[in-house]
Formats: sequence, C-alpha cells, structure tokens
Amino acid sequence: MTSRDLHEPLEAGPVRTTVTHLQERIVARFPQRGLRKVAGDLLLIIDEVESGAGEAQGRIRAARLASRLLMALVLAGTVVALVLAVRDTLRLGGVLDSSLDVLPLIETVINDLVFAGIAVYFLWSFPERLQRGRTLALLHQLRSTAHIVDMHQLTKDPEQLRPSFAPTSVSAPLDMTRDEMERYLDYCSELLSLVGKTAALCAEESRDAVVLDTVNSIEQLTTGMSRKIWQKISTLPS
Repeated sequence: MTSRDLHEPLEAGPVRTTVTHLQERIVARFPQRGLRKVAGDLLLIIDEVESGAGEAQGRIRAARLASRLLMALVLAGTVVALVLAVRDTLRLGGVLDSSLDVLPLIETVINDLVFAGIAVYFLWSFPERLQRGRTLALLHQLRSTAHIVDMHQLTKDPEQLRPSFAPTSVSAPLDMTRDEMERYLDYCSELLSLVGKTAALCAEESRDAVVLDTVNSIEQLTTGMSRKIWQKISTLPS
C-alpha cells in the first residue's frame, strides 16, 4: 500500500525549465532552424497550463456548488410532486375504487423519477465536463505540436550522407553534417518526449476517463514518433 506522502506530482515549473534549456541548446546549434520556434510554442502551452490551473479550479468549485444546489432543488421538487400525485390519487376518502386508479399514479412516479435522474446525472457531471473542455483544447494543441516536430524531422534523411547517394532534381538539399543531423534528430526526440510530459501535466489533477485516454494516446503518439527518429539515428553512417 502506497502512502500519499510518497507521491510526487508532476509540476509545471520543472517541465518548463527543461523545455527552456532544450530551446537554448537548439538555438546555440541551430539558430536559424524552425525547431526553436516549436520549443517556444511548447513553452506557451506550459504557461497556459500553469496559469489556468488555479483559475480553472475556482470555476470548477463554483460550478460544483451551483450544481449541487440545483440537484437539491430537483430532488425536493420531485418529492413534492410525488406527494401531490399520491394525495390526488387517494383524494376519495383514501380508498381506490379499482386497480385502474393506480395506473396514473404509477405513470407519474416513473416519469418524475426518470426526469429527476436525468437532471441529477447532468448536474453531477457538469463540473467535470467544464474542466474536460479546457483540458481537451490544450491536448489538441499538444497533438498538433507533436505532428509539427515530426514534420521537421521528416526531411532529415540519413541516406543523403552516404557516399553512394545520388541526388535527383527534386531531392532536398543537404545542409547538415553527420554530427549535426544526429544532434538535430536527438533534439526532435527530446522535444517529443517533453510534449508527452506536458500532456501528462494537463491531466495531473484529472480523473476524467476521456482526458486520461487522450493523454495516453498523445504519449503513444510521441513515443512512436521518437522511435522512428531513433531508427534514423541508428542508420547514420559512421
């Protein structure tokens, strides 16, 4: 059994520091490459996650309080409606003339309970859906960032560094040495890993199944892209 004191949450500060350091390394070696701008965009997303966390929690608490009050009103109204329905059914001296007199009461009870259950379910899950919308928007930006990183590495072909490579008229010009390409691909892999860490940061306080599934899909996406990059690095000529 794990103690709560042993849990060390993922925090925005260390993730931001790591991305900033990576951006500085990219600028130092490749100041004219667009990859540094991608790292800058990731920093903006991290800032949005960090700055919006407290504000989002305040909105969620307010929404949760309002939803609970409305749930109490719905349940109270349902009880009052059922009491009135029973009173109207038994208005003739408290005696039912026939079993058919019970059918309207049963129909009323079922309708009231069904509609009350729908309302309670909607109100109970409303705060979580409010949080889900903002988090999914951030995760969508992270997914796009991962694809942008992948676009940057697609044109870096290790085959162009081989002496036997014969370029065509449409071949992309090679302006990197072997060591520069290895370093560039390594930076792409690191950036993809940090995209996955930022996605996990978005869901650090969430227990929403949709959000957790989306985070998991982004982590799988970045892991698969990083694996392809390391396959390229392994094929670089000596």
